Amino acid sequence: MEFKNVANVKFVEGGVCAAKGFRANGIQCGLAHAGASVTKKKNDLALIVADTECTAAAVYTTNKVKGAPILVTKEHLKNGKARAVIVNSVNANTCNADGVEKANMMCELAAKELGISPEDVIVASTGVIGQVLPIEPIANGMKELAEGLTYDGNARALEAIMTTDTRKKEIAVEFEMGGKTCTMGGMLKGSGMIHPNMATTLTFITTDAAISEELVQLALSDVVKITLNRASVDGDTSTNDMVCVMASGSAGNKLVVNEDEDFGKFRNALYAIMMNLARMMARDGEGATKLIECSVSGADSDKTAETVAKSVICSSLFKAAMFGEDANWGRILCAVGYADADFDINKVDVKIGSEKGVIDVCKNGAGVDFSEEKAKEILSEEVIEIIISIGAGPGSAIAWGCDLTYDYVKINGDYRS
Repeated sequence: MEFKNVANVKFVEGGVCAAKGFRANGIQCGLAHAGASVTKKKNDLALIVADTECTAAAVYTTNKVKGAPILVTKEHLKNGKARAVIVNSVNANTCNADGVEKANMMCELAAKELGISPEDVIVASTGVIGQVLPIEPIANGMKELAEGLTYDGNARALEAIMTTDTRKKEIAVEFEMGGKTCTMGGMLKGSGMIHPNMATTLTFITTDAAISEELVQLALSDVVKITLNRASVDGDTSTNDMVCVMASGSAGNKLVVNEDEDFGKFRNALYAIMMNLARMMARDGEGATKLIECSVSGADSDKTAETVAKSVICSSLFKAAMFGEDANWGRILCAVGYADADFDINKVDVKIGSEKGVIDVCKNGAGVDFSEEKAKEILSEEVIEIIISIGAGPGSAIAWGCDLTYDYVKINGDYRS
């Protein structure tokens, strides 16, 4: 699946190592589930480190149950500074009596190898909830992890954060700010337990742009609402969701401290990163075969449009129809109709589209004649567009989801094995 273009950015290689002064690594330290074969074992511990202190910001899950790493990271980021990220997969370190202790130990172990303060380390975990995190494999692997840090270690780090993910999700862009070429890169894990709510995933973003911690937080809190918070796989909001950004300033641009033109360029680059990661996450929903992009226009506000778009991508019946490549537009209109928003259903138009074309399936709240053969051809593609108009207002929004397949149940039926 290709990246979706955004004006004034250039896609480059390198993920979280694309920006100047960031190293990464990932290793297999031994956290793999008991009984997993050697061939199934993968990297399970990752480290991202900046050469210099960074301004940093994060957003977190809104689930009342929060993983211990989130509690620790929140404390560490109170000063808006960070230098490194340590993250493990396999075990979420959530709902454990010693969870905070273990999360702090991960920071201390990383800090000792890097020669920095534990308070400058962001910590994250993903995997099974409610199982005690064994710290010994992490402690035993930390030296190897730190010694293997390289400026092109992004792929190793990315593998280490994956759980049920089947596709690697990383991206990097170049953009101009203050007369300097800046770079921003990101990596994401997320395939199941994904629902529109703050963060919805583990995402780590690095940039060499110079910008204040207040504006990094402002940009992140703003952009997450129109990207990751509009992606859904299964209606479940995770306990460990986190998106963090570290900005090193190594690009040499003048520090951005006001909401000016340069801030707009930074926000635009962040949107390019997070929007494309959201699309990749939705496409890699557990068992998914299709990415569904639902755009809504003509609403009285962007919020109304967002509510309608989310309602459609979250409909299990609609998602199942997309898996079956069935142009059952009634399921779309049903999901539009129960959205918690005010609009005239008699003004709703619906189109379905893909690279194979676009056709009308509903006009003014009622069906229209269309070719079932053409509709089947359109829905056979990997990326499906649902285009909805609900009136003549200025509001619009896009949300991303995936189809619902047999494999989703298979994957989640034996997640712990």
